Amino acid sequence: MVSTSARPVSRPLNFWLCLGIPALAALVLMLLELTDLDMDLARLLYDPVAGDFIGRHSFFLEDILHDRAKQVVIAFSVFAIFGFIGAFFINRLKPFKRELGCLVLSLGLATSFVTPVKAVTAVQCPWSLEQFGGHETYSKLMDHRPPTDKPGRCWPGGHAATGFTLFALFFVLRDRRPRLARQAFIFAFALGSVFSISRMMQGAHFFSHNVWTAIFCWLICLGSYYWVLYRPAVKAESVVNTQPVSI
Repeated sequence: MVSTSARPVSRPLNFWLCLGIPALAALVLMLLELTDLDMDLARLLYDPVAGDFIGRHSFFLEDILHDRAKQVVIAFSVFAIFGFIGAFFINRLKPFKRELGCLVLSLGLATSFVTPVKAVTAVQCPWSLEQFGGHETYSKLMDHRPPTDKPGRCWPGGHAATGFTLFALFFVLRDRRPRLARQAFIFAFALGSVFSISRMMQGAHFFSHNVWTAIFCWLICLGSYYWVLYRPAVKAESVVNTQPVSI
């Protein structure tokens, strides 16, 4: 009898869809660089009377939705690491070694890329800009950075990545539990969106910062899945019987 825990053949993966939507979103974001959408949305969340963003000092947004929520996701990541290590020794986990490895790889890459990219891009946070009570000069993503003693560290969005990194669950589950995988996708997208909006309300990020983060996290999780787990069905080849040729 074939074990039901054996790694299944992967469900068909539509690469045009998986890569096309992020590519289209990236193109739209590049075009939005020609507009003031980021600044317009930030102004909606800024209270000029108080001289600060409406959620800047919110206990719920900072302590609960930022600090505690991040700790929960970190705890989940640590649990995934222990699960992956355990898969080398615990018989019940051994059939899921590759899934757990893919999960750990995706979570690690989708969060660790943020800090070095922030250092390279040096994009300022909204709360640091002159328009919102700060001292820094605004520049768009593709613009030259004005001279400053305090380079920005706000692109891409770190807290958004904490939520969007859970796209990894969708890919890890898609071959064994497709319905649960779809629910995981909705959860990851919703959580990343909530984290993104909360940080926008605090003045930590512009709208585009978070959308770029979602794109990066999706592509990283997709790449990890393709490299570690993707196992397409082998198409049966027709066998052609040939008669020996008499010479």
